[in-house]
Amino acid sequence: MKTVCGIDLGTQSCKVVVYDYEKKAVLARTTAPVDMIAENDGTREQKAEWYDAALLTCFTGIDANLRQSIAAIGVSGHQHSLVPLDEAGKPLYNVKLWCDTATVSECEQLTKAAGGEAKLIAETGLPMRPGYTAPKVQWLKNHKPEAFAKLQHILLSHDYINFLLTGEYRAEYGDASGTALFDVRKRQWSSIVCNLIDPKVAGCLPKLISSDQSAGKVSAAAAQKYGIPQGAVVAAGGGDNMMGGIGTGTVRDGSLTMSLGTSGTLFGYSNTPVIDPTGNLAAFCSSTNGWLPLLCTMNCTVASEEFRDLLGLDVKAFDAEAAKAPIGADGIVVLPFFNGERTPNLPNGRASINGVTAANFNRQNLARAALESAIFGMRIGLEGFNELGYKAKEIRLTGGGAKSPLWRSIAANVMNLPVCIPAGDADAALGGAIQALWALERQTNPNASIEALVDAHVVLEGGATVKADPASVAAYNKAYGEYSRYLGALSPLYKNS
Repeated sequence: MKTVCGIDLGTQSCKVVVYDYEKKAVLARTTAPVDMIAENDGTREQKAEWYDAALLTCFTGIDANLRQSIAAIGVSGHQHSLVPLDEAGKPLYNVKLWCDTATVSECEQLTKAAGGEAKLIAETGLPMRPGYTAPKVQWLKNHKPEAFAKLQHILLSHDYINFLLTGEYRAEYGDASGTALFDVRKRQWSSIVCNLIDPKVAGCLPKLISSDQSAGKVSAAAAQKYGIPQGAVVAAGGGDNMMGGIGTGTVRDGSLTMSLGTSGTLFGYSNTPVIDPTGNLAAFCSSTNGWLPLLCTMNCTVASEEFRDLLGLDVKAFDAEAAKAPIGADGIVVLPFFNGERTPNLPNGRASINGVTAANFNRQNLARAALESAIFGMRIGLEGFNELGYKAKEIRLTGGGAKSPLWRSIAANVMNLPVCIPAGDADAALGGAIQALWALERQTNPNASIEALVDAHVVLEGGATVKADPASVAAYNKAYGEYSRYLGALSPLYKNS
């Protein structure tokens, strides 16, 4: 028996799956928690050593014989991180995460140096945002000059896992496109942006490979440490959204994936670059050698989690309360910016409850408004897709929120698109496993197709598709108008904070 392995390094945990690609079955799934360093200035960091420890825990939890069946590995990791390493590959400082908003001044510094946001978008396809990697590198130079002086390698989180497995410094187009150090049209590092930070930066970036290439093979040291076969193929890997695109089947024009987790994402596959002049849609590449325009909000399930804790309700009870409220929560609107916000670009944003009166202030409306706020944030992205000419046919819903029938209905009606649910373990870890299988098959068949593999290994839940209801769509259009009104009124306050 031969298997492939998918690794997904998330913000809160590391997950490893072992997948029997002949029987189309996940044979093992292990997870290990990963802590976070959080500070009031927006700092969100982790230590690279925690990733190594979590990976070891995950592999140790899998039967030794099953581990030895692994022929190829694909790695997914949270995007936009900065893993700064010295010449020997040792971490110089903590890993700054996608949700770190302590780099607002560095974004302003780099945008001004570039001659404005429009010039940055013209050069790379992206504006400078706190979530991206480039301002984190500038932050390291500004705040940790001794570490910056020793900087020799700039890696993303999934690149670092690949490094632990292979000893090679590599990056692929999809994850690299989220650094703001990368020209998404030409799919190469941008020397112009690198030089805005420091002339040494370009030399610290890893060699780029395409998504169908391998990052290397499992080294003798990694094989001994993790108990996996030496010489197993390690695929290019990618960012969690890119690998989630594979795991949910978004590898062709027209389909969208919406992920409802701590952060929320809405992305679609495209055969050509999709550049948003407003910067709301990130002009990313895919990890299947195409492009993956994407909206990311930093506060998706956060509001419902905070409100659940406040009201002392579990998930089912919270959904039950929300279901009692009318569409639009009887006028209550939640702006869910508990962690600042990336889209819209409000890193200093704050959460708020709006439209409250003595008549509508109850737990049902609060619960409903919290759920609705996550999908209203996603609609900003759909409007961007529409304005850029992207014709969406359906939404494939994934993440923790996808388990909620109520949230599925809200998504279908707010977005006015059919919502379907990928079956079973359709996630970034499965995406990693499928990409690993692609890399493995290309060893003997250079024309192996990722689309054919996705068709074979990603299926949808039968009977789970939710279609939009015209009356509900109309009601949500009105409620979204109220959300937009409050957002427009309060955004200037956040921008000046």
